[in-house]
Amino acid sequence: MKKISFIQPDAAGWLQKFQFSIPIKVRYCETDMLGHVNNVSYFMYFEQGRVDYFDHLGLTAALFGDRFVAVTADLECQYLEQVYLKDPLQLYVRTARIGRSSVDIQYALVANGRLKAAGRGALVLIDKESGKSAPLPDFARETIRNYEGDRLEE
Repeated sequence: MKKISFIQPDAAGWLQKFQFSIPIKVRYCETDMLGHVNNVSYFMYFEQGRVDYFDHLGLTAALFGDRFVAVTADLECQYLEQVYLKDPLQLYVRTARIGRSSVDIQYALVANGRLKAAGRGALVLIDKESGKSAPLPDFARETIRNYEGDRLEE
């Protein structure tokens, strides 16, 4: 596996930092003519995992409510091994870092005990009225800190 900057210290050690995961069932329409999961499908998996992660933490209303919305500022995927229609996938999601108005999220897609893809991205909290970034609410910071504990990066 090629060295990816956010996978530290190595794939096995990095995977131990995750505690939240969801199963992913690959649908036929998410594959290409060769039976591989299409590259764009990974981003749909990341989005579903991110939504479920924030639901699990009870933060959906705070980050996607009437006044604020968390928007994706960047998102990347490193494709490490091929994924196929019948592969039993598990998607792991974690907050790696908390900023003033943003969070860095990491994703690990695993099948049969092997890391198939790794992703990361930043979400920024936006005030819907002003259209500008807004500080994350203190209770959201504390909720994430309490859940992620010492796995958060500085």
